[in-house]
Amino acid sequence: MKNYYDPMLFASSPEHPCTTEITAVLHEDIDEELFREAVESLRDRFPYFYVRPAIEENDLVVVPNSLPITVRNTWEPTLLMSREVNYHTMAFKYEGAAVAIEMCHLITDGAGLIPYFKSVLFCYLSRKTGETFDPKGFKLPGQEISEAEIGDPFPGLDLESAKPFYKKKTILNFYQLKKRFKAKEKKEKAFYLKIPEEGLVRVCKENDGTPNVLFAVLLARAVRRLDPESRKTILCAVAINHKAMLGNYDNYRPFSDTAVIDFQKAHESDDLTRTCTIVRGQLMLQAQPENSAAYIKQVKEASQTMGYIPLPVRTEIMKKILNIPRATFGVSYPGSQGYGPLDPYIKELYYQAEAPVYDVLVETACLNHTFFLVLTQKFASEDFVKAFIEELTEVGIPVEVTGKDNRRMLSGVRFDDVPGLKHLSESIKEGLSDVDKMAEEMLSNAETLLRKVFSAPL
Repeated sequence: MKNYYDPMLFASSPEHPCTTEITAVLHEDIDEELFREAVESLRDRFPYFYVRPAIEENDLVVVPNSLPITVRNTWEPTLLMSREVNYHTMAFKYEGAAVAIEMCHLITDGAGLIPYFKSVLFCYLSRKTGETFDPKGFKLPGQEISEAEIGDPFPGLDLESAKPFYKKKTILNFYQLKKRFKAKEKKEKAFYLKIPEEGLVRVCKENDGTPNVLFAVLLARAVRRLDPESRKTILCAVAINHKAMLGNYDNYRPFSDTAVIDFQKAHESDDLTRTCTIVRGQLMLQAQPENSAAYIKQVKEASQTMGYIPLPVRTEIMKKILNIPRATFGVSYPGSQGYGPLDPYIKELYYQAEAPVYDVLVETACLNHTFFLVLTQKFASEDFVKAFIEELTEVGIPVEVTGKDNRRMLSGVRFDDVPGLKHLSESIKEGLSDVDKMAEEMLSNAETLLRKVFSAPL
């Protein structure tokens, strides 16, 4: 029987692929043959990533996939879990010195993907440079896989009695940027920003902030700069790693969620330090072990609820849930440890994720004393990113825009090659007329539960 912590692949769809990506720009062009060797050398060390989707009873599950992982010499998107990528839930792409991994976000989060990508680069650069790097902190071929990494992430957690330490009131009528830009062309756009660590850390120290806190504050100020007349509350969702909160740093399964910060119009005139302090206080209330345990309980309950619904109907319900906006923007900073001995070989590092519940998502990486940001927005106008850069500049943080792209950078998904899924969909086609009714009932009974489980960034 499927466990509640196993991947919920049904939440992925062509409309909302739920994919995530890491891009590293090296100092030398990628050697495709050596890179393929590096990727395949880790198959036995990370067996849970070398998988494909399959139908088992009333569910989409992952099973081992012996076909090679694809490494494509193009930046054009592909379709994960399709024949184009040998049915894998991940794929690699490269152009020149830039290389990226794309993976289904329902397989893992940043806590699982980053260690794997670091291991791939370790194996590749070892071959490419001939150097013997210090293996400490890397998961490499031949190492034993611990139970903490692949087993139940929370074996000692008492989920039955789990209760939240703090419950934040849900604000539904919050500010949405996409409504402001609705008259303009609707098209996703990604901006790549580079910020010196020294300036950012200095401003954080002077104003009782952290990178996540400061970015949240400045993003909210950018909204007020663009629309000073609006009195609507601005919401920011800040990513939280619940596995880390509960003491498990190794398990690959996705258990990230968010704390939601509100920026009220009444506090618009507060200075930077006071605003950062208020935001830190809101984060501290929500980032508690008790809240993390309660979230894991919600995931288990959602898994059990969904298990009774026919798979095609379940997929349609998830499409509706992922169309519900959750916050004005999201902020995620999944790790600051760097890549150890590999740092000198990496020029730029970017994290990116598809998060349909936000108008804007900012993903942050830090390497070689530099912060690298990807700001992804669901509209074509550049007014908001310009306002955000102005806010950064005004507090003394220089910004360099290293690139922008109005293509859909992240790959999509396609399940029509999964044996049995097409037949299963056709056999229950008549029942799809009940989707709207079922979705409305689920949302009315468990709206907060389902939003929280299926909306976290990297």
